Amino acid sequence: MNKITVLVVDDDPEIRDVIQIFLSNEGYHVLEAENGMQALEIFQTSPVQLIILDVMMPHMDGIRACLKIRETSKIPIIMLSAKEEDIDKITGLTTGADDYVTKPFSIMELVTRVKAQLRRQSYSVKEPEEDVISVGDLIIDKARHQVTVKGKKVSLTPLEFSILDLMASHRGYVFSVDKIYELVWKETASFSDNTVVVHIRNLREKIEENPREPQYVKTVWGVGYKIEK
Repeated sequence: MNKITVLVVDDDPEIRDVIQIFLSNEGYHVLEAENGMQALEIFQTSPVQLIILDVMMPHMDGIRACLKIRETSKIPIIMLSAKEEDIDKITGLTTGADDYVTKPFSIMELVTRVKAQLRRQSYSVKEPEEDVISVGDLIIDKARHQVTVKGKKVSLTPLEFSILDLMASHRGYVFSVDKIYELVWKETASFSDNTVVVHIRNLREKIEENPREPQYVKTVWGVGYKIEK
């Protein structure tokens, strides 16, 4: 059986070495790059199932590399950064990253998130009875993994699509942030960050005419989010 290949991109060789050791011990095949340009070259020539991508690197940083990868692929990407400000987290996830880890990080936490992303990627979800879900002018075509608003196609990341699909398939149900994380990321919500909130914000920017007054993804203050019946 072929091993899952993870591409680790960081200009710090010590960080790459530590990640490589722990991922190899978990049975993964690890490729390494020290900047975004090298990462793109490896990605274009080698089969890779997940990328761990540092933000701050010479020649080409992680943000630009992530944007280039997202032009052709929906591969899971976990961003690394030494900056903890929320704006950096939002910037990283807006590029299409699936998760975000700040430095210094627990290597076991990173391994856990790698497993969660790969599990989500390979998870076979039972299709609900509705193959096409309509919520006003919002149309979700599950078979084609396609979303349109007023007839215009909207490009969503896999996680954004999964969040939208989850709520649209259970209209009227209020999902807490923790429940969304558990159902979409397939992992217990044990990390104190705002990853789900950022994804909801990005989703609204793409599907709502006015994200500040959302028509589709509603906030139930103090509880969570829902799509109304």
